[in-house]
Amino acid sequence: MDQHTSEIVDYYTLRYREDQRLSARPQARLEWIRTTQLLRDLLPGPGARVLDIGGGTGEYARALAGAGYEVRLVDLVPSHVAQARGGQPSIEARVADARALPDADDAYDVALLLGPLYHLVDRADRLKALREAVRVTRPGGHVVAAAISRFAGPLDFAATGRLDERLLDEAESLLTDGTNDPRTGFTHAYFHRVEEITDECSAAGLTDVVVHGVEGPAWTAAEAAAGGPGQDAVFSAALDLARVYSTEPALVGSSAHLLVAGRVPGR
Repeated sequence: MDQHTSEIVDYYTLRYREDQRLSARPQARLEWIRTTQLLRDLLPGPGARVLDIGGGTGEYARALAGAGYEVRLVDLVPSHVAQARGGQPSIEARVADARALPDADDAYDVALLLGPLYHLVDRADRLKALREAVRVTRPGGHVVAAAISRFAGPLDFAATGRLDERLLDEAESLLTDGTNDPRTGFTHAYFHRVEEITDECSAAGLTDVVVHGVEGPAWTAAEAAAGGPGQDAVFSAALDLARVYSTEPALVGSSAHLLVAGRVPGR
């Protein structure tokens, strides 16, 4: 395990509660609701075989299993795998790296990558993970991957009143670099432009690639309104706009997260 990978495992083991992430903040709740809705729209019907790669503690896997899907989870962090196995319903899970999956070719109808691309800062590694997802998915099946938008961090800091001079400099650096500075509080990560994640999916062999903005263009308003009067109305409006503008090219990149779906061609 290389140093960056080891530091990412330590971050999620010792410093961060992944199992609480999707309910903690307006942005996270928008992410959960919209990702769940998009998966419902993008995936084949219940009974399909799904590999949840980098599935964390199993929140999405449990939702899919509850809806009738046959789900298996792999994750880099042993404590995440233990939590996925120990939840209700329990998820079949094992420790594995997205870049070298232990699964057979064409074993699944769908492969999800709802986390690994965040933390692979080198394009070559992201392509390895995407190609592995393609390999284990049957021809005609789907790969659905999440990425963090290039603009997510600075927009978040601005919405919550935390954008100081150092973070403003980081925002300017991100415009061309895309690599997160772990000193901002998050671990090693890469932030995508829409055209980058589209290109990477195509380079990995996917066809019919479509990118969705997950939280929509008003997620920062929901963050800014949190705890104040009218917060529920602002959240509801942000959710409505996220649906309306899901694939609007001019606005996709304003979401905190991007969800890209593509089809595996015939071998």
